[in-house]
Amino acid sequence: MTENANYYLDITGELCPMTFVRTKLRIEQMAAGETLEVRLKGQEPLANVPKSVTELGHFIISCTPEDAEGPVGVHRLLIRKS
Repeated sequence: MTENANYYLDITGELCPMTFVRTKLRIEQMAAGETLEVRLKGQEPLANVPKSVTELGHFIISCTPEDAEGPVGVHRLLIRKS
C-alpha cells in the first residue's frame, strides 16, 4: 500500500462491472479528502474505473504500473474522495 493512502483495495481478481462497484462502495465509506489505493488488472478495469470515479466527481492522483506487463498488467490507482 502507498504510504499516502488512507485505504487499500485489491480488485485484481474481479471482472467488470464488479471492479467499479467494489471501488465505489469503498469510496462511499470514506470521508472527503481521504485517499484510496486501488490495485487493478486488465485493460477494461484500467479504462473504466478511473473514468467512472472522475464522473462521480472524485480525483485521480496517480495511476502507475506495478510491473512491466503494460496495459494488461497490475496497476495502482490512487484516488482522492471529493
